[in-house]
Amino acid sequence: MRLSRFFVDFPLSLGQHRLPEAQAHYMARVLRLGVGDWVQLFDGSGQEYRGRLTHLDKKALEVCLDERLEGMPESPLAVHLGQGLSRGERMDWAIQKATELGVTEITPLVTERCEVRLKDERADKRLAHWRQIVISACEQCGRSVLPKIHPPMLLEDWLAQVQADLKWVLHPVASALTSEQVPKRLAMLIGPEGGLSDTDMQAATVQGFQGIRLGPRILRTETAPVVALTLAQQRWGDI
Repeated sequence: MRLSRFFVDFPLSLGQHRLPEAQAHYMARVLRLGVGDWVQLFDGSGQEYRGRLTHLDKKALEVCLDERLEGMPESPLAVHLGQGLSRGERMDWAIQKATELGVTEITPLVTERCEVRLKDERADKRLAHWRQIVISACEQCGRSVLPKIHPPMLLEDWLAQVQADLKWVLHPVASALTSEQVPKRLAMLIGPEGGLSDTDMQAATVQGFQGIRLGPRILRTETAPVVALTLAQQRWGDI
């Protein structure tokens, strides 16, 4: 029987734990779990814990964890995705699928053609929303370590600080993928709905990014990371 699997935002250990109220409500009221049911929890450290629900009331749910498990190993390829900010579900989709495909870090980027601008409270809300997407994707796909999602930043700032053995910038008129290098760390830059401008591409090239093309068709901003991550994981990762 497949166990219900949940992320908790505090360090886990064997023994008794009280779950946060919102999570307890979801387990008890939405999933209809009750005392005696088995669950599997992870805290992002790479370890997983299995145990039974032991106490339930209107505001609290407790679990006794009695088995520690090794979590899913992470890919040997560490990928930092710089994703141009796009509207609503497109950005959500890109983050969700990148998480499922083993991305290590995600930074939303403000590029020259970016139509989305996030500031102050709105930016904080979007970051919390994206983090929840990452958590849900990890719960579903089996990952035991959460990829880190950074606050949105300007493209030029990200280009100046990102560290990697190999750097890709996806562009429909660049050269086909030919790299024979075997990287441990890969930085991947993908533009927003309107694509990357000539200025963006020039800035990326100056910082050592190699332009690559993923076939003859122009891919949407939310499709490109799925294709690029799949290719990278197949060549150097765990696919």
